Amino acid sequence: MALAGAAASVPGVARAENSLFDMFARDRVLKDVDTEGNTAAAQALIETNEPILSYDTAYNLQMAISQYEPFVAAGGWELVPQEVYGLKLGVSRKPVTALKRRLMSSGDMPPAKRIDDMFDQTTDAAVRNFQARHGLIVNGQVDEPTYYALLVPADVRLNQLRLNALRVQDMAATLSDRYLVVNVPAATTEAVEGGLVAQRHTAVVGRIDRQTPILQSKIQQINFNPYWHVPKSIIRKDLTKYMQEDPEYLAKYKIHIYDGKGREISPTDIDWTTDEAVQYMFRQEPGSENSMGHVKINFPNKHDVYLHDTPSKGLFAENARFHSSGCMRIEHVNKLVAWILRDNGGWDTSSVDAMFESNERLDVSVKQPVAIHTTYITAWANRQGTVSFRDDVYKFDAEGRTGLSA
Repeated sequence: MALAGAAASVPGVARAENSLFDMFARDRVLKDVDTEGNTAAAQALIETNEPILSYDTAYNLQMAISQYEPFVAAGGWELVPQEVYGLKLGVSRKPVTALKRRLMSSGDMPPAKRIDDMFDQTTDAAVRNFQARHGLIVNGQVDEPTYYALLVPADVRLNQLRLNALRVQDMAATLSDRYLVVNVPAATTEAVEGGLVAQRHTAVVGRIDRQTPILQSKIQQINFNPYWHVPKSIIRKDLTKYMQEDPEYLAKYKIHIYDGKGREISPTDIDWTTDEAVQYMFRQEPGSENSMGHVKINFPNKHDVYLHDTPSKGLFAENARFHSSGCMRIEHVNKLVAWILRDNGGWDTSSVDAMFESNERLDVSVKQPVAIHTTYITAWANRQGTVSFRDDVYKFDAEGRTGLSA
């Protein structure tokens, strides 16, 4: 019994010794790691002033294709094992070696002759590079979105490059000197002038069942502190449900109901278990709770979509920003509005902010209408050779769709 007890205690001792060793190794690795510097370096790879949509991008995509083709023909990168999920700085495990080989194959990590199993500063920097290129939250950890992006085979990425080279080439001829691009898969917006990105904004775009349409138009009007006239599709799909769950919902969000003659209707006069509400007009008052926030950016289109502000600022921090009913919400929209109104005179970021704070209704016609393109680019490359990818959220890649004419 004594021998058995001693034998049983040995694994515990071994685990304790390994644990202490791991702790010392981890402390040594963590001591001098500049994670903020790694994040900044990763962001610098992608935050160049080159537009996603331009002739330069078409050329850069062709260069990327020429590099990916022989690599894919040779077998591509190896798929990482499930055990890489959850790895982060300071961890010392066998799966780290597989992660390093994967990151070296995709150019996110410098090649090395010997690969150990320590998740060190170089690995942290490489994971952040990978996350930045794939539009993920840059945290240096192999979290769920990062893990699934690592699993995508190289031949799938090559196919994305080929499809998007055709898309960019097709659209480049339609571009003017000054234009705005909303790239749906990336959920980002670029304000372009003279062939360079003047501003880049995080966006929220249409979810899969209510997609942001592909279109070309011109921004002609800015509505400050607008009313929001609720679309019938949202009345039918959302408001009726919300009112059944909370009869005070409309009052909380300052939404009024009007009949065809402009008379206000009480919510208690409507049977919310039916589609009766669709026959009325719903209007939300200007203010901080307005679904369009403090501004609406208008351009003619048959889909009745537009760019706008939002009170739900937290959505901009998410990996997958596909939440709207087709319209596009823009982060730091005040700066974009000032850029659009540049030729109107008297408008800068400060004056736009002042209008927001006033809650005053004001419509401003844009003296020099700005071209806008909503498009679908899931892969692009810049001049320094950095290749970026995004998920095929609307399955345009799966369909082989290349033409994106509005």
